[in-house]
Amino acid sequence: MSSIRHKEQRVAMFIDTQNLYHSAKNIYRSKVNFDAVLKQAVGDRKLVRALAYVVTTESGEEQAFFEALEKIGIEIKTKDLQIFFGGAKKADWDVGMAIDAATYAHKVDAVIIATGDGDFVPLVEYVKAQGCQAEVIAFGRSSSGRLREIADSFTDMDDDSRTYLIGRRSKLRSQIEHYMGGSDEEQE
Repeated sequence: MSSIRHKEQRVAMFIDTQNLYHSAKNIYRSKVNFDAVLKQAVGDRKLVRALAYVVTTESGEEQAFFEALEKIGIEIKTKDLQIFFGGAKKADWDVGMAIDAATYAHKVDAVIIATGDGDFVPLVEYVKAQGCQAEVIAFGRSSSGRLREIADSFTDMDDDSRTYLIGRRSKLRSQIEHYMGGSDEEQE
């Protein structure tokens, strides 16, 4: 599973922000370094567009995060968090992200999707059927095996997690702090 990369290659990147966020949080108790993800995925190729699909909340606490993404050259597509009767919450960007990536498959040489979500298998199949290279970058431990298998290339962020994370904490240190009553806010 290897893709061809060259400087003249035009690429578009589509970031499933929630998927990467929750993977980093659940696996590493950390946050994603989206600048590193973008740089690694694109390399020295020509970036046509990078889009991050994000959710807004009533409190607006995510605004600084959105601004940080825009500062590194990632465009933001927002959707409001839906809160249903009974308290259930939903914010799903899968269809929107898939439509955008499918649209760009005709305009670029490579489509990069940053997600481990197996729901994107049909998108990868479609992109490849259009003659466009389909690449995936995600945390391998939380990625669909089928998605990894069918992508032209898969970059496993677990292989070099320190590059892709901000504020990573060691599991042993977290356990010691918890046992000793230390703060969970301290970082390594």
